[in-house]
Amino acid sequence: MIAEQAVNLIRQAVHHVWDRLKTYDLVRRGRELELMHRALGFATLALVTLAPLLIVVAAADPLAHGGFTTWLVDGMGLSGRSAHVVTDITTAPRKVISATSVWGGILLAVFGVSFGGSVQNGYERIWNLPPGPWHRIWRQATWLIVLTAYLYQEVQTRLALHGWLRVAVSLATGVLFFWWGQRFLLGGQVRWRDLLPGALATVVGLIGLRIFSYLVFTPLIVSNAVSYGPLGVVLVLESWLTGVGFVVYGGALFGRWFCEHHWRPRATH
Repeated sequence: MIAEQAVNLIRQAVHHVWDRLKTYDLVRRGRELELMHRALGFATLALVTLAPLLIVVAAADPLAHGGFTTWLVDGMGLSGRSAHVVTDITTAPRKVISATSVWGGILLAVFGVSFGGSVQNGYERIWNLPPGPWHRIWRQATWLIVLTAYLYQEVQTRLALHGWLRVAVSLATGVLFFWWGQRFLLGGQVRWRDLLPGALATVVGLIGLRIFSYLVFTPLIVSNAVSYGPLGVVLVLESWLTGVGFVVYGGALFGRWFCEHHWRPRATH
């Protein structure tokens, strides 16, 4: 009898906390947004757009600090043999720029704008805003350029700074980028104050993803490289990019949910 009462009290407490936090509303919105589907689309476009773009930037880097490969290894939290495996697969020769054709550059630009447009559409869906007009394509291109600069900066600070200073700079630039990115892609239709929780949640999510990657993907890359060769490594990278997409959209979704239920009654303009 006492045990049954205790179970009922615990159940009531859980239901109370669940209702108090409005967690179900967050889960429902994630389903409506088709969060996992969007994350898969993010990973696919990132692989065909962001990876080639960063490889070209790395090849043109006058400092020759590793570019895309260094960012990828650091972002996934890899070390040891797994880092060497990813480096061997993703490192491109410096002659890649001269070998890039005009049509290749055009396709890269088209996919790049599509990538920015996909992220913009996700943010618009999260905030229930109408799609931006076609002539705002310059926002998508500008966002992609700033994203590339942000990732390049992450590589440089990793090599130039150490310890807590590097962590502080990385956290600050991450929050600023995702804070500005939402505001810019949404055309200023949502207030800065309402976008800050989403930016913070995105950075926290990326930290968690990095820890998960270190614990899970580090040994998985080595085993996949032995079993399936480069294709197995690419599949792991695609899985990680899917996680990044989930965090990017999920962080923004959490930000709006937090504004509506725990910051102020309404999260509108």
